[in-house]
Amino acid sequence: MFVLGVDPGLSRCGYGLVAREPGRNGALGAAAAGVIETDPGEEIPKRLFIVQRELRALIGEFAPAVVVVERVFFQVNAKTAVPVCQASGLALAAAAEAGCEVAQYSANEVKQALVGFGAATKAQVQRMVASILGLAAPPAPPDAADALALAVCHMHSSGLRRAVRSATAGVGGGS
Repeated sequence: MFVLGVDPGLSRCGYGLVAREPGRNGALGAAAAGVIETDPGEEIPKRLFIVQRELRALIGEFAPAVVVVERVFFQVNAKTAVPVCQASGLALAAAAEAGCEVAQYSANEVKQALVGFGAATKAQVQRMVASILGLAAPPAPPDAADALALAVCHMHSSGLRRAVRSATAGVGGGS
């Protein structure tokens, strides 16, 4: 099962594909990672189209079971928040269009899950992603590393989330 992590952005949209590797006793491995880049000099509709086209192509090529998109929790600068939200919406829509399960985590949730500290540095997250995925070096650029971290976070927490949903399914649902 592939999980596609997406670190949304209009100039740089990171993606990372993670899967369980049977040859490594079910350990996680990186199948692909990179960045979709757009030219800041281009008009926003054209840039959004490029991000949309590339996300659709990734989902079409790898057919992930789940697409995990970073939840925009807080942005100080509205000028950067709007393009991040636009890219996030494209990723969510592309996943829904392909019939993929969708999950979202904030950056702090990912850091807490991987490093054990919600205010971990990018370097700490990159090192942990490298360790978990058995990579020789921390993944780069940071956008791709963040996308891989989202996918790893989901792979680690999805079992627990299913168990909680299942345990609480009948609680409070009666009349």
